Amino acid sequence: MDSYLLIVLGGAAVAGFVQGLSGFAFSLVGLSIWAWAVDPALAAPMAVFGSLVGQLVTLPIVGRNFDFRGMLPFVIGGVCGVPIGIFLLDMIDPLGFKLGLGVFMLVYCPLMLFLPSDFQLHFGGKWADATTGWLGGIFGGIAGLSGPIPTLWCSLRGMSKDGQRGIMQGFNIAMHITTLTGYVLAGSIITSQTLTHFGLIASALTVPAMGGAILFNRLDTRAFRRVVLVLLFLTGLVLTTSTAPAVFGWQF
Repeated sequence: MDSYLLIVLGGAAVAGFVQGLSGFAFSLVGLSIWAWAVDPALAAPMAVFGSLVGQLVTLPIVGRNFDFRGMLPFVIGGVCGVPIGIFLLDMIDPLGFKLGLGVFMLVYCPLMLFLPSDFQLHFGGKWADATTGWLGGIFGGIAGLSGPIPTLWCSLRGMSKDGQRGIMQGFNIAMHITTLTGYVLAGSIITSQTLTHFGLIASALTVPAMGGAILFNRLDTRAFRRVVLVLLFLTGLVLTTSTAPAVFGWQF
């Protein structure tokens, strides 16, 4: 097995496990590994497709948590946000965008970890859910990052791990389908090479994703909250360290 194929398959497997456990983060984990060898234009649709497959294959294990009414505001907002994100792809600096998101998570997630485990926000309702879903949709259209902001919001609302998974899994499935549809309509993002890579990552991530979902069922809400916040912090760390040198022109 050559090094390129090992990076593609290994990245998909590790990202699949993390997504199965947490319900999100496939894109960040996969992209951070694929960055060593895969062209960014190819890696972006791979990340979205892998995220979708990872959500679908874990449905038999965690799908009982689905909350259609709870996810509806998130999905409505997100579907409205994805086209904006795809439209903004050619208008904003994606590196600067990712850096800003990364810095936010580096500051905010540690603060959340030190708050009491029963802390929760009581303001905001369906409109706030829709707004965070809209932001997630924009981030998903730009960089395949639909999950972090809505996931953080669910944690702030003090949702149980099953309640959060029941909302976020359906939301992420809807966002990935919408994003892939947008990529197809764009005409030049999905190629024959992309489809070949889709087959590779689907075969590599399925078993690890299911293993992560089984581990999810064994965590209590407090442990799951910590896992989510740590993963969000690591997401911010990856985003910051991978984009800051290019944004500020640092050379090492």
